[in-house]
Parts: sequence; structure tokens; C-alpha cells
Amino acid sequence: MEFILGIDRWIHILSGITWIGILYYFNFVQVPAMAAATADKDGPGPAAIGKYVAPRALLWFRWSALVTWLSGASYLEAAPHLSLVDAFLLQGGSQIIGVGAWLGTIMLFNVWVLIWPNQKKILGMVEATDEEKNKAKRIALLASRTNTALSIPMLLFMGASAHGLPF
Repeated sequence: MEFILGIDRWIHILSGITWIGILYYFNFVQVPAMAAATADKDGPGPAAIGKYVAPRALLWFRWSALVTWLSGASYLEAAPHLSLVDAFLLQGGSQIIGVGAWLGTIMLFNVWVLIWPNQKKILGMVEATDEEKNKAKRIALLASRTNTALSIPMLLFMGASAHGLPF
């Protein structure tokens, strides 16, 4: 059982690194690059990023988010000293990991319910008017920035739970 828990934990860590890494890429690299490409009237414009990079990054982004959440939930349920229910109810000694799990759950919701559907409009994967695209840009940006802000305390609570930090 310890071997399976170890594999689950590694899946959780590796998918989480992928998820948060791409989240940071979007917020600190791609969004500013798209703005610069749009403003550069003599350059190639943002089409290459929107056509080739963003769809692939969003694919990895949303699925790594789901794998991270599922592997974390699986670990909470299977680990002898933890409980998925206790974590989400913030009780039974699982309060610290529970806060991290709640933050991760909010972030997963943002990915699948706010960011991805709106990015499909922005990238032209689904029909949308210019007005709908502008609204979609705002929603996706705010949800993504919210996830970036939530990632810091989420990682803190996950690390504190795993390493016994006094919170």
C-alpha cells in the first residue's frame, strides 16, 4: 500500500508542478507577450501564439489540473493518517491539508468553469461576437489571476501539512 501511496503522491506532485508551471507561464509570459504582439504593428502579431501555443498549453493546463485534484483526493482517501471527508470539513487533524484542498478545488473550478470555456471563445474554438470575446477575456484573466494568487497559500498549506510546519 505504501508503494501505491508513493506513486499517487508523485503523480500529484508532478501534475501539480505542470499545472502551476503553466499557470505561471500564462500569467507572467503569455499574457504580456500577447499584449506586446498585439501592440507591435510591424511584427507578426499574436496569431501564432493563439493558434499554436495557447491551445496546446491549455490542454496540458486543464488536464494537469484535473489529475492533480484527483490524485490529491485519492491520496487523502487512501493515506492512513488522513481523510478526504475530514480534510474538506476541516476537522480530525486534517485542517491544514483541508485548506490546501479547498484552495485547489476552487482553482480547479476556475480552470474548468471559467478559464477554459472563455479561452475557447477568445481563441475562436467556439463562435463568439467581439463583445462576447471581450467579456471572455476579462473573465479568463480574472480567474487566472485569482488562481495565481491562490496558488501561493495553497502551496504553503500543502507543504505545511506534509512537513509539519506550525500553522
